[in-house]
Amino acid sequence: MNIWIIFIVFMILSWIVSMTLKTKFKKYSQIPLDNGMSGREVAEKMLRDNGIYDVKVQSVPGQLTDHYNPENKTINLSQSVYSSRSIASAAVAAHETGHAIQHATAYAWLGFRSKLVPPVSFASKYVQWVLLLGILMVNTFPALLLAGIILFGLTTLFSFVTLPVEVNATQRALAWLSNAGITSYENHDKAQDALKWAAYTYVVAALGSLATLIYYIMIFTGARDD
Repeated sequence: MNIWIIFIVFMILSWIVSMTLKTKFKKYSQIPLDNGMSGREVAEKMLRDNGIYDVKVQSVPGQLTDHYNPENKTINLSQSVYSSRSIASAAVAAHETGHAIQHATAYAWLGFRSKLVPPVSFASKYVQWVLLLGILMVNTFPALLLAGIILFGLTTLFSFVTLPVEVNATQRALAWLSNAGITSYENHDKAQDALKWAAYTYVVAALGSLATLIYYIMIFTGARDD
């Protein structure tokens, strides 16, 4: 019963953070930058200011689909962020550019996360099926559930390794936005607020994954004690 209460709490927290994030970005998307720069222009300037010229900034469909791809060195901004000239778009563009700077400077946590991508991709593909079968066969073939726990543990590890990567990208973004004069004393706190709520989504996801991992471990250890 207690574990289900925890799951429900994390579901509610995730919903609250997601809704708050969307509300914040909608609000700050209505506040224009004083210099009128678009998200694309913000990203390109931040790249130049950091001596990076081999990264391409491009537009991708969707909302909040912004990401940096280290494989082809592209900063992918959602259509609204790419062309918008708002505080929200500047914050997102600078954050994703922060990841490009991490890549260019061989930031250790980003490198560690990149090494985890292949095994985590494999784990994510099969983990739910292995866990389901493992629970059904826990009394006859407990090793299968243990295998599922190991796979799920990889995805949980990835969630926690992602946290310092995201926090560092936000720190780089906010410092540059202020130092470059992209944000001002009047609106810098809004960019900070938007990125803070974006970071909360990763925190809730990591803690939720950890709670789920503990749940599966409890099932495994409980079956061994029977």
